[in-house]
Amino acid sequence: MSLFSPFETMVALRYLRARRQEGFISVISWFSLLGIGLGVATLIIVMSVMNGFRAELFDRVLGLNGHLNVYSQDGFPLTDYEPLVAKIRAVPGVLEVSPSVEGQTLITSNGSASGAMVRGVQPDLFQKRAIIANHIVEGALSDFHDDKIAIGKRMAMRLGLHAGDSLTLISPTTKATVFGSAPRMKTYPIAAIFDVGMYEYDNGFVFMPLESAKTFFRTFGGVSALEIYITQPHRFDDTKMAVMEALGQTNTRLLDWQQSNSSFFTALQVEKNVMFLILTLIILVAAFNIISGLIMLVKDKGHDIAILRTMGATRGMVMRIFFLAGASVGVLGTTFGLILGVTFAKNIEHIRQGIQSLTGTDLFSAEIYFLSHLPAILDWNEVIQVVVMALALSFLATLYPSWRAAKLDPVEALRYE
Repeated sequence: MSLFSPFETMVALRYLRARRQEGFISVISWFSLLGIGLGVATLIIVMSVMNGFRAELFDRVLGLNGHLNVYSQDGFPLTDYEPLVAKIRAVPGVLEVSPSVEGQTLITSNGSASGAMVRGVQPDLFQKRAIIANHIVEGALSDFHDDKIAIGKRMAMRLGLHAGDSLTLISPTTKATVFGSAPRMKTYPIAAIFDVGMYEYDNGFVFMPLESAKTFFRTFGGVSALEIYITQPHRFDDTKMAVMEALGQTNTRLLDWQQSNSSFFTALQVEKNVMFLILTLIILVAAFNIISGLIMLVKDKGHDIAILRTMGATRGMVMRIFFLAGASVGVLGTTFGLILGVTFAKNIEHIRQGIQSLTGTDLFSAEIYFLSHLPAILDWNEVIQVVVMALALSFLATLYPSWRAAKLDPVEALRYE
């Protein structure tokens, strides 16, 4: 059984097609429809982009850094770490343990100089990292051994380097010479150039074999950290507890990837929540337009309502007629916004490139947003939430004008006719 009778549907749709003298009411309805549609589309697009950002950053950060990291409690290099590596590898859920040496340095080439982060890794484990191995643009990871290094594409472009060229690294620590203290420097040939799509790594990181990094930073055989890769990085609590038990009372501290990047991912989540609240106001404003349009329609149709009541229409029928008139605007606007938002989100990178080629401007700078392309991932649960919220606000907006129409006294409306 239908909620609305054919008569109620016919009258409601007739009221939506305003005559010439009622054109202003029709304009308000169109603006309400467009407002709801644009609000829904904007929410879907923004939520999809924020999901894409989060997923891309997760993939890159977790692909290049350990899911759990063991550091020395006193801040000095970890020495005699092989027994710890053996204990951690025996923990269920641990895929691999990679000792690493990390430090800042000055890099120079072709007269240019800048700061960079150097990370020493074991060559065999480094070559297994898919995010690096699948994004080599010059050279080969098979050459990553001895004193050969790997750098990012943007660093190579900035310094005018190619695979086979050399890069000079200058350590911030000094060595004593007959002329006094002097910074230690060494030139390393470039084995491979990678492009992982994250500006921070493509522009500012230098990877070198672990033994070469130990020598360059003079760690005396120690390492900066033990990077632990686990099977379920998003549900790491049980594995983390097991690793802590394996470490025992050693002079170490264990940090998970959320603790290491807490400020970054917390800021991303807060921004997503704030954007959702702000953009919801667009739909709310459009809902107020529905209220104002329906109130004007009720006042304009007072004579028609009175005639309907005298012909036997109940107050419920009148209320359903105007509810249907207002709800139709909300449903059509939400449907329009859903189609527009999903289409835009699925093709957002092509749209960005098209606008850039037309305007000649960079709409998505990798230096600012960390990623080299604009990601978007549709979460259909979020899409459903946006659609339900838009429909709920639209339906709520129709209740008061519809109630006003149903309460209209036909005697008063026809008194001066």
